[in-house]
Amino acid sequence: MQTFTASDGTAIAYRVWDRESSFPLVVLHHGFIADGLINWVGPGVVDALLDSGRRVAAIDARGHGASDKPHDPESYGEARMADDLAQLIDILDEPTIDLVGYSMGAVVSLILATRDPRVRRLAIGGVGAAVAELGGVDTRVLHGPTVLEAMTTDDPDSVADQSAAGFRSFVDAVGGDRKALAAQAMAMHDSPLPLGSITAPTLLLAGSADELATRPGVLADAIPDATLRVLDGDHLGAVRQPKFSSALTDFLNR
Repeated sequence: MQTFTASDGTAIAYRVWDRESSFPLVVLHHGFIADGLINWVGPGVVDALLDSGRRVAAIDARGHGASDKPHDPESYGEARMADDLAQLIDILDEPTIDLVGYSMGAVVSLILATRDPRVRRLAIGGVGAAVAELGGVDTRVLHGPTVLEAMTTDDPDSVADQSAAGFRSFVDAVGGDRKALAAQAMAMHDSPLPLGSITAPTLLLAGSADELATRPGVLADAIPDATLRVLDGDHLGAVRQPKFSSALTDFLNR
């Protein structure tokens, strides 16, 4: 585990699994509430990439994992996380990378891919039409004020919204900082993204039962060189499917 200091003074944690490889570094960005270990190590994605001959790095976004967890919404948002990601690439001194993001991390990765030519290949998962229609994670499902209430209540059983209750249970299970995560929920990206400017070949992986990745074809159509793969599973389950890792490694190792 290593850290660097972001432009606003926030400490950002990351891990690197280094080895000899003729391919660029694969950089992984996790989803909301998770971290690099939960999103990528636990489901076997890191091992699959290493076994395929890749070097890998995984960031813990601000408010998550081993990174600092400020409680001010001004410290959050996927655009700010994309700045952190760009700074990590600078620190690692990588001329090109392959970038992988899931859910919130998919939005972060898309933002970076619209403005950073170092992204050679892009793979995203856990998102669908909402990114093209709303500019980010589907707030029709993951509504900021509803998530804020779910994160801040002392009685999780009082959370009526099923999706918000699920995320609250996830936070409690992993021991997340509820105030920091509530701050990110209030700062979720919700403005149009110039998806047509992405030049990297892109793979979109979506779970067939993922309510945050509905109508993924709309998003795939908005990205110039995108391929869509629909897998079994819901939002938390799709990334654990062996076909997720195999599709990812097949795509990146070209």
